[in-house]
Amino acid sequence: MSNPFDDNNANFQVLVNDEGQHSLWPAFIAVPAGWHIALPATDRAACSAYIEAHWVDMRPRSLVAVQG
Repeated sequence: MSNPFDDNNANFQVLVNDEGQHSLWPAFIAVPAGWHIALPATDRAACSAYIEAHWVDMRPRSLVAVQG
């Protein structure tokens, strides 16, 4: 079985957790606990563009709050 994360032709969605971290997630796999859908199912390129535009600080929110 191939890795669903490597399928460039599959539909993906963008997930975000409480720390503001983003994940490219195959649309057919259940959303794991602690994550919510930020961008519904679409193509991989659109998801990657969304992540690039919205996740500009890779630090978790809790670290940003401490460091300022």
